[in-house]
Amino acid sequence: MAQALSALLRVNPARNAIALPVRTGYPTLDQNRLLAALPAAVHERLQPALELVILPPGRVLHDLLGRIYFPTNSLISLSCELANGASGEIAGVGNEGLVGIAPFMGGQMMNRAVVQIGGPAFRISNHLLAREFEEGGPLQNTLLRYTQALLTRIAQTAMCNRFHVVEQQLCRWLLMSLDRTSSNELAMTQEKIAGNLGVRREAVTEAAGKLRADGLIHCVRGKVTVLDRPKLETRACECYAVVKREYDRLLSWGPRADLGQASAGAPGTAGRTGHDRARGQWLPAARGDQDRCPVGERA
Repeated sequence: MAQALSALLRVNPARNAIALPVRTGYPTLDQNRLLAALPAAVHERLQPALELVILPPGRVLHDLLGRIYFPTNSLISLSCELANGASGEIAGVGNEGLVGIAPFMGGQMMNRAVVQIGGPAFRISNHLLAREFEEGGPLQNTLLRYTQALLTRIAQTAMCNRFHVVEQQLCRWLLMSLDRTSSNELAMTQEKIAGNLGVRREAVTEAAGKLRADGLIHCVRGKVTVLDRPKLETRACECYAVVKREYDRLLSWGPRADLGQASAGAPGTAGRTGHDRARGQWLPAARGDQDRCPVGERA
């Protein structure tokens, strides 16, 4: 999807930004499952501040103390770096969650966030989200539950990387990544996967070769396609199931019934960037406000 969107993007030279043209099919709020789970009243308060952006692969998100990201069809890696330069992924975030929990939890972002698979995301000022969070209610409850699920994943990943073989780690990583992109394909090289797991590339190549020989995956030109997911799940360690159960237990992923229902727009809002509740789609930026969907600036 990210490639299809990128093919239709046009550049605004004055702002060094890329904006979505009117003819593009836009992501909807319910494509991020955290946003989809929020009540209509919360959406009404947040909607004017939400911006649609396209995140290119490899982009380091420098502004996590200023903005919070809700991916829809992109995958963002949270990693820790040591003093000697070594690094490893502690979690990947896609359409199940958000990037930037530290601001509304009252802390500082200590992890590095890098876009692994490019694509759309909604972003919002952390101050606005923190203000809504401090009011309590459904948003606070949802974000706290998500934070607990994310902590479970981080802890389970640490145990998995310590005690399980590379093949099991690779299966777990592939399954979790697929869950967060709603696809059976991942545009990732084995070198990047090895970096995420904190292992040698040769170890990933060997493990991927076994899975490919058994007909579970297909690898070509930096792309991994899962051919037999049920069998892949049987080859994964228990960590995948543990994390999935915790997410399912803590979070309700059903889309809000009212998200796409028609409602009268406010006077004077025609042509403005925002969520068209009648169509369930995100409107393009209006003329003169095209950098609301930027790629060229530092995300």
